[in-house]
Amino acid sequence: MPDWATFAGFAGVVLALLLLLAHASKAAVSDDAVSRTDRPRPRPGSVDPAVAEVHVSLSNRVVDPPTSDDWADGTRATPQLSTMALLANVAVSQGAFGLLLLAGAWFTQIPTAAFGVSEPVLSASTLGVGVLLGTALYVANEVGASVGDRLGIGADEGLREALAPDTIGGWAVLLLLVLPVIAGFEELLFRGVLVGVFSVGFGVSPWLLAGLSSVAFALGHGAQGPAGVVVTGVLGFVLAAAFVLTGSLLVVVVAHYLVNALEFLVHEGVGVD
Repeated sequence: MPDWATFAGFAGVVLALLLLLAHASKAAVSDDAVSRTDRPRPRPGSVDPAVAEVHVSLSNRVVDPPTSDDWADGTRATPQLSTMALLANVAVSQGAFGLLLLAGAWFTQIPTAAFGVSEPVLSASTLGVGVLLGTALYVANEVGASVGDRLGIGADEGLREALAPDTIGGWAVLLLLVLPVIAGFEELLFRGVLVGVFSVGFGVSPWLLAGLSSVAFALGHGAQGPAGVVVTGVLGFVLAAAFVLTGSLLVVVVAHYLVNALEFLVHEGVGVD
């Protein structure tokens, strides 16, 4: 028999840990932004040494070795990570959180259908809806970002730039491993658990849960700045609505992945500003 209450507590711990990590990331990006105040903004796809100047897990790539002057002026006060190390760090941390959720669901006997996973798991219609939704959300996200830039409230792109690879192998890791892990874990938590499981297990309106989970989803992306938090919150609600309407976790995972992948490919790969 499913132990809904125990799993809810378990999921709450995972969510709290994720939000704490997001807060640390936000502080790291903010500190990095201060160190970049007098430096020109890089065009998408270029290497910004300031991003590489390390803050916990939000460093870009290894640049010139630090000198005594670097340590003296405080610009490199912490160790640096290469882009591949950063990508590995993201994949491992998000993957670990996802495995924790799955282990908790297995232990408490939560049915897979509550997460939006039912037979057939994979179908052409499910993939098609996910692709259409993801493409539409990407276009809407770009329009929103453009409007925000015109109003002077653009989202912070430091994290995306930090994760952008500069080799074919790096792009393969990003597109085939890191982004699927991120999309899978975040949809599992914010839509599958916070909307699906909580609705089925406790009889709460899925639309109310869609709103609440979207707030948590937005807070989990604080490193993108105030505008990024707002845009992410809206994006999260659309994904939650799609989850409620389709009852499919795969639809929102595919859509989420496409939004992230297209952002990286267009801005960091092709270099479109």
